[in-house]
Amino acid sequence: MFLGDTRTPDGMRLYAIGDVHGCDTMLAEMHRKIADDRADRPVADHRIIHIGDYTDRGRDSAGVIGRLVSMTAADPRVICLKGNHDERLLAFLEEPAIVGPSYLSGSLGGHNTLRSYGVSVGKFGWLTGDVSTLARKLEERMPASHHAFLENLPLSARFGDYFFCHAGIMPGVPLDAQADDDLLWIRGPFLSETRDHGVVVVHGHTPVEHPEAKPNRINIDTGAVYGGPLTCVVLDGTDHRFLSVAHG
Repeated sequence: MFLGDTRTPDGMRLYAIGDVHGCDTMLAEMHRKIADDRADRPVADHRIIHIGDYTDRGRDSAGVIGRLVSMTAADPRVICLKGNHDERLLAFLEEPAIVGPSYLSGSLGGHNTLRSYGVSVGKFGWLTGDVSTLARKLEERMPASHHAFLENLPLSARFGDYFFCHAGIMPGVPLDAQADDDLLWIRGPFLSETRDHGVVVVHGHTPVEHPEAKPNRINIDTGAVYGGPLTCVVLDGTDHRFLSVAHG
């Protein structure tokens, strides 16, 4: 089943938001745009699906998580999936000596997550104290509701003919048998695949300049943390369109 033949559940509009990476101001504006869109085009039911990667690289991971904790508690129609960066944050808290060096000093940008919670990590992100001490400080500063939110994030969701996950799927593997690592990390085998997956996969993880609407997948990671816009795909019946929030 390819895009155009796909359909949302009857009477339900789906909003899916791409990788946020600590860009809380942009996320707040996107939620306002979605509210305006719903007011302008009333619909019987809807879901707002966040595709993962709420943390790292950007300045306000704590603000993003706090916003989503409040939204999901107030409205079950708001859904948040787990991204690979959210998984790495949990891994850092659980095994800091193993995960810490790459999480704090590498391209993952975990040091900015610690800073957003008020944990000093030094000029280069990993030089203030040993990594186990940093993990303990983060655990102390992070509200329990934030930790529970991260722990309980699902890896995927399906509505109608659309399957939502952070990175993508392994082609040829049934949706209910997908490996966690593929849902969180996959790129090459998925991005180059042209076959019919039986659903259209809505994903992020791999930044692109503009949202990609391929026959078998939709990529909504437009690199908000790198200066690109934050993108939301709106799926309504058999139609799709995009909302966008640019840097202020």
